[in-house]
Amino acid sequence: MFKHILVPLDGSHLAEAALKPTAELAQRLGATVTLLHVIERNAAAEIHGDRHLTNQDEACEYLGRLTEQAFAPEIAVENHVHTEEVRDVARSICEHATEYAPDLIVMCSHGKGGLRDRIAGSIAQQVISQGKTPVLLLQPDEAGGVYVAFDRILVALDADPEHEGSLEVSGGFARALGLALHLVNVVQTPDTLSGDRAAASRLLPATTLAMLEMSEEFAGEYLEEKAAEWRTKGLQVTARVRRGDVAKELAAEVARADCHLIVLGTHGRTGMDAFWSGSVAPKVIAQLRIPLLLVPVHKT
Repeated sequence: MFKHILVPLDGSHLAEAALKPTAELAQRLGATVTLLHVIERNAAAEIHGDRHLTNQDEACEYLGRLTEQAFAPEIAVENHVHTEEVRDVARSICEHATEYAPDLIVMCSHGKGGLRDRIAGSIAQQVISQGKTPVLLLQPDEAGGVYVAFDRILVALDADPEHEGSLEVSGGFARALGLALHLVNVVQTPDTLSGDRAAASRLLPATTLAMLEMSEEFAGEYLEEKAAEWRTKGLQVTARVRRGDVAKELAAEVARADCHLIVLGTHGRTGMDAFWSGSVAPKVIAQLRIPLLLVPVHKT
C-alpha cells in the first residue's frame, strides 16, 4: 500500500506546491511517483496566474524539469503528458488513475477566497467526487507554501460501515509512516440537529435527548473496539467522543490532540455537487488549513 503516488499538474505554481510534500512522502514510503499533465481543449491562456501549458513538447519539458528540481535521484519518477486534448480534465485524471492504479493522488486546493473559491468547481473537487482513489488534499497558505508534518492522524468516524474504508486506508498510511491514529466520533446535540431530525427533536425533546445519549455511549464502545483492533497491529491509537456540531468539533479536536492530518470518508457521487452532498468535508475544509486525506466510500 502507498507504493505509487499520482500528482496531476496544470503548470501553475499552486499545483507545484504539492511536489515537496510528495517527494518527502515518496522518500519515506519508498514509492514511485507519476507526474501527470492533461492538455485541456480550448484552455484559457492562464491558470491561477500562470501560463497554461497547451503544447506537448513544452509540457514534457516542464515535467522533466520539475522531476530534476523536486525529487532526489533515488526516487523513481515517471512523467506522462496526455496529448489528446480533453474537455473534462478531472475525468481524464480519474481515467489515468484507473490505468496506473496509484495508491494515492496528491493535489492542492486552489484559490485565496472563500470556501467555494478554494474547492468548489475545482479539478481537485471533481477528482474527489468522481474517482475511487484516496486524495491527499494540501491547502497552501497565502504565500503558496504547504506545511506537512505527519505525526498523528485524526480519523473521523460515525459508526457507518460504509465509512470504515477510511479507517483501513488510515491504518495502512499510519503503518507505512510510523504514525499514531486518533479516532473521533462526534455525536450531535439537540441544538445542532438539522432537517427532519431537528423537527423530531422539537416534537419529542426528551426522546431525542435520550437517543443522543445512547448514541454517545455506543460511539464510545465502537471507537474503543476499532482502536483495540489497530493496537493489535502495532499502532498507537487513541479515541475520543465529542458532542456538538460535527465540523466545529472535529476542528477543535484537531487542535486539542495536535493532529497534522485529518481523514474523512466522502461519498463518490456523480455530478458537480457530489462532493458537497450530505458531507461535512467542505465545512471541515473551511475551518482547517492542515492536509486532508479524502477517501471515497461507496455503498455496497
